Amino acid sequence: MDAVYRVTIPLVLGYVADLLLGDPERWPHPIKFFGNIIYSSEKTLNRGGYGFLKGSLVTILLTGGTFLCFSMAEYLLRGNDYALIAFRAVFVWFGLANRTLIAEGKAVFRKLQSSLDEGRQQLSRIVGRETRNLNEQQIRTAVFETMSENLSDGVIAPLFFYAIGGVPGLMTYKMINTLDSMIAYRSERYEQFGKFAARLDDVANFIPARITVVLMTLVTMNINAIRFAIRYGHKHKSPNSGYPEAALAGILSCRFGGPNHYHGVLVDKPYIGENARVLEDKEINRVVYINHASTALAIATIVACYFLR
Repeated sequence: MDAVYRVTIPLVLGYVADLLLGDPERWPHPIKFFGNIIYSSEKTLNRGGYGFLKGSLVTILLTGGTFLCFSMAEYLLRGNDYALIAFRAVFVWFGLANRTLIAEGKAVFRKLQSSLDEGRQQLSRIVGRETRNLNEQQIRTAVFETMSENLSDGVIAPLFFYAIGGVPGLMTYKMINTLDSMIAYRSERYEQFGKFAARLDDVANFIPARITVVLMTLVTMNINAIRFAIRYGHKHKSPNSGYPEAALAGILSCRFGGPNHYHGVLVDKPYIGENARVLEDKEINRVVYINHASTALAIATIVACYFLR
């Protein structure tokens, strides 16, 4: 079987599996395994001095080990094309989070229609900010910010690393991203231990975040996505998250950002956009379209590049 098919067929199969099944909560998942390893490593080593050195070593060993393990698995399967395709398809499926992301966003809107408290509680599943005092506008804003940011690091970035590094590249990125989500906090406990993981995640997401802006622009044919990304993207504390968020704010002609409480601390984030209009419930459908269409376009582009090279 041609090498092109050994890459593109698993990509399409994994994408379809995510589209149909998402990430069933009760099923085993490599990210849960990653999380358990990170938790155990942090609990064991993040004490005493040399926090930055210990955190750096943990990050290097876990990311390097992930790449090595998946490269070895592919090496062992090299003689059986069908087994290799199945292996790759399963881990592409595990590596994508678009259906789950969309389902969680839509669930917040459904709960919000029932009551404000239910909307707040549902939102707390997908954001780091405190939700107990948010109003309806702030909840809708938080959902859209999260869906745009996670379109980048939960979908486009994994696809990017699959395109350049196969399943070993994709799963190594997922380890980097999981490390960032678990230990890269600016708190007394994690400031030093998670600093290297945070910087590595910034580097890994630099290109995918900007590719996401281009995809969002193309699927909406709205040049405001790029205009807002250029104008506001760099104002976000993260060197990457602000770009897809700004692109979506430009598409919707609304305002994101602003102050929010995180772990009891008020964080004064800059605003993205100037039109502080009220977001409507029906706009979730447009954001869902953008996520689905951007993902499909990314898949189609990768497939086309492999066949045309």
